[in-house]
Amino acid sequence: MPNGLIVMKKKYHWARAGDVNAFFGLMLDNIAGLVLMVSLLAGVFQFPVDFALKYMVPGTAIGVLFGDLMFFWLAFKYAKKTGLTNVTAMPLGLDTPSTIGMVLLVLGPAYSDAIGQGMEQQAAAIRTWHIGICAILISGIVKGALAFCSNWIHRVFPRAGLLGSLAAIALLLIAFTQMPELAANPMVGFASLTIVLVSLVGRSHLPFRVPGALGAVVIGCLIYYGLYGIQTATGVELVEQATGLGSGVAWFPTEWLGAFKFEWLGSFADTMPYLGYIVPFAIATVIGGIDCAESAASVGDDFETRSVIGIEAVATVLASLCGGVIQTTPYIGHPAYKAMGGRAAYTLATALFVGGAGLIGYFSLLFLLIPKAAVLPILVFIGIEITAQSFHVTPRRHYAALAVACIPAIAKLVMIYLGQFVNALDVPGLPPHLQELWLHLSVLAGGFILTSLIWASATARIIDRRFIGASIYFAVGGLLTLFGLMHSPLIGDKMFWPWEMDAFEPEQKKIIIEFAATYLVMALLMFGLGTIMKNEIEVITTDEEYEKISS
Repeated sequence: MPNGLIVMKKKYHWARAGDVNAFFGLMLDNIAGLVLMVSLLAGVFQFPVDFALKYMVPGTAIGVLFGDLMFFWLAFKYAKKTGLTNVTAMPLGLDTPSTIGMVLLVLGPAYSDAIGQGMEQQAAAIRTWHIGICAILISGIVKGALAFCSNWIHRVFPRAGLLGSLAAIALLLIAFTQMPELAANPMVGFASLTIVLVSLVGRSHLPFRVPGALGAVVIGCLIYYGLYGIQTATGVELVEQATGLGSGVAWFPTEWLGAFKFEWLGSFADTMPYLGYIVPFAIATVIGGIDCAESAASVGDDFETRSVIGIEAVATVLASLCGGVIQTTPYIGHPAYKAMGGRAAYTLATALFVGGAGLIGYFSLLFLLIPKAAVLPILVFIGIEITAQSFHVTPRRHYAALAVACIPAIAKLVMIYLGQFVNALDVPGLPPHLQELWLHLSVLAGGFILTSLIWASATARIIDRRFIGASIYFAVGGLLTLFGLMHSPLIGDKMFWPWEMDAFEPEQKKIIIEFAATYLVMALLMFGLGTIMKNEIEVITTDEEYEKISS
């Protein structure tokens, strides 16, 4: 061998007992994502459940099937290349932030718009499905393009900016938005959440080494059906019905095959106004993929980052072509799956189970039988874990930037819940001062992902005394505002072309121009400070330097 290097070829131990725990963790994460997608569509927007199960779920599941099979293959390839026998495959599944984001910010508003235009329910659902297909096709293309410049993204944006918006989504739109569902069935939901806190957050083993995610679902189901039995016998209402499923189990659905008619190609124009959310979610999964590859490398599985992101891009594109509406992404928990003793069998089992759930149709049976309150605590854990991880890998001096990133997300959270009340009351019917407050909240919430990215990145540069760098972020923010990618006051946070503003309400046009001009002023202030003080201040590069100055 060259240079005297000898690589001993040993048999790759691709299936071990630890794959059982790893399988239940990864599989239930994905099933929880599918439950969340269907439940939010039906519960918040009255989207037909049967349509979601027969048209949207199969293609979405195919993305997971393909992605996990490819990561299964990648583990074998890496084991053969290195001679390692304990390689753990990268975990892949539905991206939880964009599952919630796609439903609340794209699919749901698109369906509501269609119903508001007088469309029948079926026609509105098909239009929404087509927009969803176009949206994740765009996501897949963006991810494929960024696979070749992932290192450049890391250089341009500080970690606090990249992870700040993700942490805000995780804490507020993933973790918090599950809490009303848990409160609806508190005995079920909070009991299940307790098991999640003990096993997944507290890292304690359950009796008989039962996987934490499985234990949480089992405990929740046992309590639910126990209470349901008492409710049936006594007539006293103790729990809500498990789901809103109406027509039973959708075995071997074929409706999703309608995606191959490619009628959705005509819906790209309807999809463009939602780019302010679609593209940032795609970028977020690329950043997540980079971080996942780095975390895998830290425990000895040094997969090529470009391959990891390329696989998730292809899986997302394939899902869209099959009628899926949620993108896939590598999961951040690779070291945890390796610590469980997982190898590659768990990704194979997850691929087959989730793929079968969508194509054979037994997901609809799971959706019927498993109460949401028993499975959604897993998503609460995901939100907490992403937030904690964001703080863990961000320099201490940039914690304030992570906090700043949460402010636009809080505005969006308020709008999501307050909007349900205000829309029922009719916005034009509100007193003038409340209409003004509504407009200001709408602008703060519009395009909140990019707003969080810009604000957190600029704050991190200010902390490091890189004022000219901060001025560039503010200038970009002003430009994005003119296109509605940030601070859009339109319903659904839709983007627009600057020359379309003449058709807006006077208050909307005025506030867009004010915000764009404000970003320009902030950019000039930062540029001026950076120019005047460049010889008087030293750039901060470490936490120790920042703490020394602070003291």
